[in-house]
Amino acid sequence: MNGIMIILTLLSGVALFLFGMSLMGDGLKSVAGNKLELVLYKLTSTPIKGLLLGTAVTAIIQSSSATTVMVVGFVNSGMMKVSQAIGIIMGANIGTSVTGWILCLSYIEGSNGIAQLLSTATISAIVAIIGIIFKMFVKKTTYKNVGDIMLGFAILMVGMQTMSGAVSPLKENPHFVNLLTTFENPFMGIIVGILFTAVLQSASASVGILQALSVTGSISFAAALPITMGIGVGAACPVLLSSIGTNRNGKRTALIYLLNDLFGMVFWSIVFYSVNAVVHFSFMDLTMSPVTVALMNSVFRMATILVLVPFISKIEKLVFWLIKEDPEDLEEQADFDLLEERFLAYPALAITQSHTAMNGMAKKARKNLNRAFALLKDYSQDKYNKIQQKENLIDKYEDKLGTYLMQLTGHSMSPQQTQQVSKFLHTLSDFERLGDHAVNISKVASELSEKKITFSPSAQDEIRILQSAVQEVVDLTVDAFCEDNLEMAAKVEPLRELIGILCNELKTRHIGRLQDGTCEFQQGFAFNDLLTNLERIAAHCSNVAVAMIETDSDEFDTHEYLKSVRHMKDAAYLKCFDNYAQKYKLADLSSQ
Repeated sequence: MNGIMIILTLLSGVALFLFGMSLMGDGLKSVAGNKLELVLYKLTSTPIKGLLLGTAVTAIIQSSSATTVMVVGFVNSGMMKVSQAIGIIMGANIGTSVTGWILCLSYIEGSNGIAQLLSTATISAIVAIIGIIFKMFVKKTTYKNVGDIMLGFAILMVGMQTMSGAVSPLKENPHFVNLLTTFENPFMGIIVGILFTAVLQSASASVGILQALSVTGSISFAAALPITMGIGVGAACPVLLSSIGTNRNGKRTALIYLLNDLFGMVFWSIVFYSVNAVVHFSFMDLTMSPVTVALMNSVFRMATILVLVPFISKIEKLVFWLIKEDPEDLEEQADFDLLEERFLAYPALAITQSHTAMNGMAKKARKNLNRAFALLKDYSQDKYNKIQQKENLIDKYEDKLGTYLMQLTGHSMSPQQTQQVSKFLHTLSDFERLGDHAVNISKVASELSEKKITFSPSAQDEIRILQSAVQEVVDLTVDAFCEDNLEMAAKVEPLRELIGILCNELKTRHIGRLQDGTCEFQQGFAFNDLLTNLERIAAHCSNVAVAMIETDSDEFDTHEYLKSVRHMKDAAYLKCFDNYAQKYKLADLSSQ
């Protein structure tokens, strides 16, 4: 029974520790707002900067896994390169050791005077009281978040005390002492460290438990070292899980985290135990304390990173060799490298680079739309997830290009260059919206699949015709923009007009099917959602084409242009419209 109570008490301590650490980390991130993300993205120009940054951020949020998961997201979205991520991940490995030193505070004891004031119970009580006052009675959000930080710290301390209290009776148990001595076998110790941390999903928690066990006086250096080596490898589990569903660069980033710790474990195991076999280190039998556990963890991690830093470029090559490129990934790679700040002083070059980047954005938006259209015919969750991922990349394009182009407007440019920049700024949001509609269509496809909704044969035929027209207007728009082809751009508006007419006709026909019972209301909602998205896609294509034509004519009034086009249609416009009308002709209702 005592054994069961010890295990339950230990687990409750672990639960409090993990909750406290999570609460403290979330509070710190809330206080910082989105600054942590911005800092991670901006301050990684060199590996050393990345290393220092990763150390600092991880020390703040108390989790190397959380830092790395964040970085995996950045790399996956195209905001950060794999090479930038390596330094941050190395720093995260050092930063996570800070938690062990914080936990040492929980072992401060005292019965009187200053010692009592510095005791864990006193510190935890004061911090908890201040934290709950901030949380419950102060209205300002920042103070509430600070309250979360303080409460998290207090809970973390209580968790550590609970763990220590749970294992303290074991120091008199000979069976427990004998069990711990088996960990002195390096292989056994490493396996225990890996498995334990993989289950807990936290290196800090595993180190905390090791510190708690050290209070029993039964943990030697020989047992603690291999467990510490294994802890780093086990901590890679949540990072590897976070990379599921990411692109190849996201997976490479997660793999770097594993390789760092795996290298540290293998390298120092070989070096340390080989030297020990010759010189027989006297400190192997040293009884560990919470402080020496924290020190050993920090030294091990820093020593590993010091060895690895000179080989950052080699690590990058290794992960690219292990996870090879595929032609599609190369095609989908972001063009952010083109937008160099040093080019801003040379507007002609900066505009050329911006055009290339915008071409990349336009093509990726088109490809995502094609993915969404394909999803309507053949739904799969993997394809759905990919559309969401690529949409995030398209959003980053808008952010990066928008910022770059606005910076460019602050430089001296010729009238023609100003017009070009104006065109890019006007069309940027339209290309981004194409990506949004790809996501919307994918959600319709998901609903159709989940609810097993199928359209009637006539509705399917109509959607197929309209979809083909929309795909053509997208192709026309993207090709016209990429090639700067005004003749091609002039063909967009007649097709957009036809698509609008088709959408209205399809709505009328669908109402008829609802009235005669051929379709149900569930089908009707999905059908209308599709029509709305397809019509708006065509409208955004029209905006792009108009921006191109108006910029070329030294004027920029979209509404006036469209009004004139629609009221004063020339022969070329009418001929183009008639050709499209024949090409995308709907079946007669009488034949259905």
